[in-house]
Amino acid sequence: MLLVALGGMVGAPVRYLADRAMARRFASVFPLGTVTVNVTGSAILGALIGAGANHWLLAVAGTGFCGALTTFSTFGYETVRLAEEGAYSYAVANVVIGVVASLAAAFLGAGAAQLFLGAAHGGLP
Repeated sequence: MLLVALGGMVGAPVRYLADRAMARRFASVFPLGTVTVNVTGSAILGALIGAGANHWLLAVAGTGFCGALTTFSTFGYETVRLAEEGAYSYAVANVVIGVVASLAAAFLGAGAAQLFLGAAHGGLP
């Protein structure tokens, strides 16, 4: 539990800072910050799984850091808010892009980790 808490203590502020940085850099109705942290967290978690990370690393980096970095609740809230404001195309795009990009990032992260580990051990998987 302590490892999860430690990872979360890092992931939560990173999520906040990344969201604020995206909002400052890109003035958009579309929730770029949330999409960015969700896709990034999915890629990291995929890489951890693809690399065969041990249970300690999965606890701190996977559950703790990635769990605090990514946010399904904000994704849901922002999608509903967009729909309530009449920005239906943005709401649909948020769902499609958020889900597809996050799944793709997890698969790519896992594949990249496996490729990297295969190359590091003298061959490709």
